[in-house]
Amino acid sequence: MIELGVNIDHVATLRQARRTWEPDPVWAAVEAHLGGADGITIHLREDRRHINDEDVRRLAELTQVKLNLEMAATDEMVAIACRTQPQMVMLVPEGRHEITTEGGLDVLAQEARLKNVIARLADAGIVTSVFIDAEPEQIEAAARIGARVCEIHTGPYAHAFHAAGRDADAPAVLVEIDKIRAAGEVVRRLGMRFNAGHALNYYNVQPIACLQGIRELHIGHSIVSRSVFVGLREAVAEMKRLMREAAQTA
Repeated sequence: MIELGVNIDHVATLRQARRTWEPDPVWAAVEAHLGGADGITIHLREDRRHINDEDVRRLAELTQVKLNLEMAATDEMVAIACRTQPQMVMLVPEGRHEITTEGGLDVLAQEARLKNVIARLADAGIVTSVFIDAEPEQIEAAARIGARVCEIHTGPYAHAFHAAGRDADAPAVLVEIDKIRAAGEVVRRLGMRFNAGHALNYYNVQPIACLQGIRELHIGHSIVSRSVFVGLREAVAEMKRLMREAAQTA
């Protein structure tokens, strides 16, 4: 059954706007769990622009569902992950200039280093995912370095969907869906778990949620945005309903 991982980074963004103690990401994790989240995702960035080290520690200790820690493949982050023990680490590219993660990790260009990082995380008992574009050669490289999970970047699909006026049958949208579908088939054939995420929202999630074999979607900004008006628990429940409806048609 398809699962939902809720990214709560932007709850911390709101807190950091005033450099205060609220809203608390741990409370957000509880509300997301009560709304039906199967996991919580956080991104500990080098510049600590939203989630910070204490958030990671507290969430790892207190979260009652799977914790997925997004991070760059640096020695500092590997040490933090090994110390705090999230259930999954997702390796992502990272740049200080970007607003959010732009594009997938180039596994091909750094296979040896990433293989070493994944081995270190595996020795600590942590499952590793890689956030990559829907490109077969990147997926094959992910398998070679020992990744257990591939999260396929859905940003290009989301942008095409928006540009087409939310028309899921527009040719440009169908092209992007086919790329993700084909990528998922390669991921599964190579024995890895097929996840997806980035820029998914209440309007575009269903064509992705109904793809064959998809296990988990990671969604954050749209859920946190909706929660301003309806509360986080309801915002999560609404997204989960949309995903489950779509998955039942697969």
